[in-house]
Amino acid sequence: MQSQRHWPEHAAFMNGLVDAGFIVLGGPLAAGETILLIVVAEDEATIRSRLSADPWAPVGLLKVATVQPWTVLLDGRSRDAALRQR
Repeated sequence: MQSQRHWPEHAAFMNGLVDAGFIVLGGPLAAGETILLIVVAEDEATIRSRLSADPWAPVGLLKVATVQPWTVLLDGRSRDAALRQR
């Protein structure tokens, strides 16, 4: 990924979405050709709109394949953070 065009701009954009609380988790699946993003958004239109501003979008390096609602039933992140603080 880091060798692709506009990597620094893309990385800065994505880091900004993390800082804004939009992206909660993200990273490549298996071989790395598909990326999974866990986001907090009101609806699919908001997700597509926010991601369309990515510098990779106009050059075809970022394509939203699917948006799926997710009901989180288990979340160990807060427990893990508490354990790290001890």
